[in-house]
Amino acid sequence: MRLYKPLLMILSGGLGAIGFYLSSPYLEPDTDGSLPLTLRYPAGVLQQDKTWKSGRETFLFKTSSLSIEFCNCYLKLLQKAYENGQLIFPEKTAPLGTPEGICQLVDRIKNKSWIVYAKRPFAGPEQVLEYLGRYIHRVAISNHRIISVQDGKVTFTYKDRSDHNRTKLMTLEADEFMRRFLLHILPGGFMKIRHFGFLANSCKKKNLKCIHEQLGVPFQDSELQKETVQEMMLRLTGEDITRCPRCGKRHLVRTPIPLPHSSLHLLSRERFDSS
Repeated sequence: MRLYKPLLMILSGGLGAIGFYLSSPYLEPDTDGSLPLTLRYPAGVLQQDKTWKSGRETFLFKTSSLSIEFCNCYLKLLQKAYENGQLIFPEKTAPLGTPEGICQLVDRIKNKSWIVYAKRPFAGPEQVLEYLGRYIHRVAISNHRIISVQDGKVTFTYKDRSDHNRTKLMTLEADEFMRRFLLHILPGGFMKIRHFGFLANSCKKKNLKCIHEQLGVPFQDSELQKETVQEMMLRLTGEDITRCPRCGKRHLVRTPIPLPHSSLHLLSRERFDSS
């Protein structure tokens, strides 16, 4: 995550800072564990004198330049982490933990094509944010996709993107299935969504208000709304989870489960026990 500091200066050309937020979406269990990172950023730079400079009409910066700089920044931090003893190379990756091994790894990574893809949203920024909000917080696999769990193996359905998104079956050992599923649990200190630049949490509200004023756009401070779980589910899904699933008319009321008569007798004895 420390990549963002050099990238901010590279991408803005030293004029100021861009703002973006970085997210890691869920992984399908049929993937090999490669983690894609998604960045969303406004098309402009907040300069050092707090004036807003809009980007070009067609693009903010070249993806080819971003690819090269991102690779260089990443490899520098990787080499530094190795020198500080912060990298762990278990089992089959142990040979990479030697000075020769890490040099060969860095060379192989550097010679690969770093894919950076950026495009203008077709439907507009509102639709993109709404879609990604649902996409990022999806679970790895829903129950209806799991076909069978038996003999220490799990069989589930997936869409093969290399074969016109056809639905196919995949069977994995239970341990391997759980390993892929647990890739969704982030390590301590990591965030699924992180904000950087002028969108950092410490200064986002102040910077956005300044940018809105310069663009002549009303600024709306979106404070978090306090709502119950029932209200949130009704807003997101349109489903009233308090409505009876059988009759569909009456509402369910949460009440304590009554204890058996014998248990109540014991409780009453303890309540009035003055010893």
